[in-house]
Amino acid sequence: MIRVLLFFLIAATWSCEQGKELLNEGTEWQRQQNSNFKDASKSPLKKRDLKTFKSLDFFAFDSSFVVKSELKRTPDSEWFLMKTTTAEVSKERVYGVLNFKLKGEQFQLNVYQGEDMMDKEGYKDYLFLPFLDNTNGYDSYGGGRYIDLRIPLADTITIDFNKAYNPYCAYNEKYSCPIVPRVNHLDIAIEAGVKVFKKPNL
Repeated sequence: MIRVLLFFLIAATWSCEQGKELLNEGTEWQRQQNSNFKDASKSPLKKRDLKTFKSLDFFAFDSSFVVKSELKRTPDSEWFLMKTTTAEVSKERVYGVLNFKLKGEQFQLNVYQGEDMMDKEGYKDYLFLPFLDNTNGYDSYGGGRYIDLRIPLADTITIDFNKAYNPYCAYNEKYSCPIVPRVNHLDIAIEAGVKVFKKPNL
């Protein structure tokens, strides 16, 4: 009897530990993403998808996709209307060009500043980095992904591709999402960040 009770005690303890591990899986950023998606007040998911949602699908964290870039500011760039997935447009300008080395190759991306964001509390220094890469349409969302950045004091910005996320229209077509400019295509597979969203079978 004692052995049986001991067995169940060990099994229950192990089960609890496994549960804790599952809750603590991934990086802090990944856990925060999942938390936001599970929160009905924040989640972009449709109601039927939210009911069965457990976790976003992420590439495994890879430190080689955390790169330091040189920021070349473009203070005289003109404002333009960036197309979105709906009839809406977003007034943006190229804040600067990011030059960096990744996997031994040299790349550059335009980083954008939105006029609307400049007036929002907490977003005055916000920069928008949309990009396309060779995983799009396969392992990642076909329309590309985004990364949030902040205007630095110096002329360098760390780009963490592990924090690349899908636009909300990847989950729900009601959202209006900026279309990634073709100039921001990286001819490399960025196997980091959020993968394509696969709807659960109902």
